[in-house]
Amino acid sequence: MAHSRLKQPNRKSGGNSFFGGAAILALGIMVVKVIGMFYKIPLVHIIGTAGNADFNNAYNVYAVLLTISTAGLPVAVSKMVSEANVLGRQKQVHKVFRVSLTAFLTLGLISFLIMYFGSEQLAGLMNDSKAALGIKALAPAVVCVGCLSAFRGYAQGHADMTPTAVSQIIEALSKLFIGLGLAMYLVKMGQDSEVAAAGAITGVTIGTMLALLYMALDFLRKRAGEPAGTSTKTQDTGKIVRELLRVAVPITISSSMVGIITVIDSSLVQGQLQHALKMTEDASRNLYGNYSTALTIYNLPASLMAAITASVIPAITAKRTQQDRLGASRIATSSLRVSALLSFPMGVGLFVLGEPIIRLLFGNSDIDFAISGSLLSTLGIASIFVCIVLVCNSVLQAYGFVNLPVFVMLIGGVVKILVNYNVVAIPSINIHGAPLGNVFCFGLVCVLDLMLISRVIPGRPNYSEVFLKPAIAALIMGGAAWGVYGLGSKVLMGMEQFQTVNEELNLVELSRTGNGLATLAAIAVAGVIYLILVLALRILSKEDLALMPKGEKIGKILHIR
Repeated sequence: MAHSRLKQPNRKSGGNSFFGGAAILALGIMVVKVIGMFYKIPLVHIIGTAGNADFNNAYNVYAVLLTISTAGLPVAVSKMVSEANVLGRQKQVHKVFRVSLTAFLTLGLISFLIMYFGSEQLAGLMNDSKAALGIKALAPAVVCVGCLSAFRGYAQGHADMTPTAVSQIIEALSKLFIGLGLAMYLVKMGQDSEVAAAGAITGVTIGTMLALLYMALDFLRKRAGEPAGTSTKTQDTGKIVRELLRVAVPITISSSMVGIITVIDSSLVQGQLQHALKMTEDASRNLYGNYSTALTIYNLPASLMAAITASVIPAITAKRTQQDRLGASRIATSSLRVSALLSFPMGVGLFVLGEPIIRLLFGNSDIDFAISGSLLSTLGIASIFVCIVLVCNSVLQAYGFVNLPVFVMLIGGVVKILVNYNVVAIPSINIHGAPLGNVFCFGLVCVLDLMLISRVIPGRPNYSEVFLKPAIAALIMGGAAWGVYGLGSKVLMGMEQFQTVNEELNLVELSRTGNGLATLAAIAVAGVIYLILVLALRILSKEDLALMPKGEKIGKILHIR
């Protein structure tokens, strides 16, 4: 069984195996994101807005160091393992793994020392001294994830994506149950919000340990069934390291760019609130906690792009390998249309129902619904641009333009920092300037990416055909959602006030119920209207559905040919 899994797929089955692996990874990512949603929403209820700010500040620092130490190396490892495996050079496979594991461990230990012993300095850089405990609690996770990356690269080099997906789910479940459990326990014991936030973060660290244990056991089990190989030749260690760095460095720079910009931006926003507007640290933590809550919902649409971005690169690459320029262009067009089809209604929905959604999800927390709701509405516009940018980047990378998205993102990041620095300092705007930076940043990046695609890719997509119909459908849907919520909330609140007067019930609880029912009704009606418009306007094609999981079955159900 293990032997058959480790065999390299032949020409006939290679494409299907690759697409199957991409689908497994995409499914794993989507499951992880759903689990993450069930983690972050209750977490805000448990640790409050200030604790949520501490959690996000600690996690942003961890994410940057993690990206720098692990982002590109798994891809490099999988590439080198795959090449050696094709040639039957098992000793080379094992040497690549050993060298990469040593490199990951070294980088992980350096990052651990920086985070553990420099936690107070890093928290100071974030203008949130109370994030120090969370940074220290996350420090061991960097070492574990470094080692995890070596095992994941090894498995992916054998075209086996399942262990990576399973290990990611193990991490997410541990974060959900252990992290939330510790946070609830610490709050119950009367600990401060920053201590509870550190407890929640400890669930992340334990999750990486359990995932590493799973990957190590999976590696040992499969290695016992490996074929002996046909060659004993191996490259020297120096050459392996140089090859690893050659592949990994550009990917690391690209991947770390967003994280570095996020850390700079988080520090800058809180710094401007404290210094330019003379707020106390606690006041800025509370405001930033409201923003972090809105970010939790804002990140969900982008996570749904995982299935598309995972499919675009291999699909376009396969067509280009076959010299099928028209087929590659059709896939690029379909990927952009599907991203618009999914992102437009989600972004418009967040814009129209920002505050009602916040009230629905975080009704029993200490969040300021008006502030978080307004922030989420602005972020809804930005989420449309983010989703399209993710797919644009995949299209450009599939055509071999790996560095262009990095430079474009750098330009957008500079714009975001400049906007936030200047706008957040205006007293009448303050924290509301933070999501404006996202809109300007990703709006500019989206426009530049689309311009690049039109210039460098043969048979560029017709943007009016790609975006116009989904935009019309989403705007009509948004108007319907706004109308249904407005009417529904008035009717339900009127009934509840009448019931309160007659039965002396709790008006606050009833208003939450009314908001929840009106919001859910608005979402349901909007969803039905949007689906009808998609079919009536004939937005989707059979080629578009081919990029989506179970697309063929969806096409049959909707009678799309």
